[in-house]
Amino acid sequence: MICPNCKKAMLVVEQHQIELDYCPKCRGVWFDSGELELLLTSENLGSSDVGKILSLPEVMPSHRRLKCPICGRIMKEVGIGQPAINIDACRQGDGLWFDGGEVPVLFGQLAGRQSVGTGSEHRVLTFLGEVFQVPGNQ
Repeated sequence: MICPNCKKAMLVVEQHQIELDYCPKCRGVWFDSGELELLLTSENLGSSDVGKILSLPEVMPSHRRLKCPICGRIMKEVGIGQPAINIDACRQGDGLWFDGGEVPVLFGQLAGRQSVGTGSEHRVLTFLGEVFQVPGNQ
C-alpha cells in the first residue's frame, strides 16, 4: 500500500493477528475498516465504532487533503479523543489514517481513561513505542 501522506511504500505490521499498514518515513498508520476496533478490543481498551467516527462533523481541514489509499477519494478530517486528535477517515468507510505519533496519543488517552490493569496499558504502549517509534521509546 502507498502512504496517503508521503506517497512512499508502507510496511505491514502485525499485532494480535491484525495487519496494520505503517509508513516508516512519516510514521503514519492506516487501519483498514474494523482493525482499530479489533486492536482496542484485544488490549481491553474499549472499542471505537467507525460508524460513529464517520458521523462526526468534519473539522477545519489542515493544509493538505489526503486521499484514501483504498478508494482514492479525499478523506474527511475528524477530531477524536480528549483532547481531540485530528485523523483522516475514508468517507466510504474503508479505514482511518493516523499521522505519525497520533496512534500512541489516542491509546494513551484510552488507557488512562479506562480502568485497565497496568499490564495491559504497559503492553500496548510498549508495542506502540517499538513499532511506531514513539519518542522516548526508541
